Amino acid sequence: MKAPALERRLETRTPEDTEALGARLGRTAPAGGLLGLVGELGAGKTCLVRGLAAGLGADPGAVHSPSFTIVTAYEGGRLPLAHVDLYRLEPDKLDELFFRDVLFGNGVAAVEWYDRLGEDASDEALVVELAHAPEGRAVWLRAYGARHARWLATALANGGA
Repeated sequence: MKAPALERRLETRTPEDTEALGARLGRTAPAGGLLGLVGELGAGKTCLVRGLAAGLGADPGAVHSPSFTIVTAYEGGRLPLAHVDLYRLEPDKLDELFFRDVLFGNGVAAVEWYDRLGEDASDEALVVELAHAPEGRAVWLRAYGARHARWLATALANGGA
């Protein structure tokens, strides 16, 4: 993957802060947006997706980790949300249809364990890496490609970070 077009580091102190960041991303998400989520178990990936759903106008209470279903779709918002979890799936098991229809559809795709895609990862994505920090979570936001850089810039401008 090439260097990010836009990069930002911030911290969230509580799960509510992480959800609020996700909501800012959801309110500004473009159709076809790809959000790659990276971080160890319990780092806040699903929490951020719950906020993303709220920002899109979908029911955040319905969001759960899709580890056993791989893809969960959430409708009812401004754009449909596909929540993908690659934790239990080998990247070589993903086919072209999955990439075309889920990751690059008309809605927003949020992919947990995005780093498992390796070389198959898209050059157009907003990658969010979450890690435990002494007082909450450290969050790195890296936008790859012009469309995702605009998404990140807009989200950061609309609510600060």
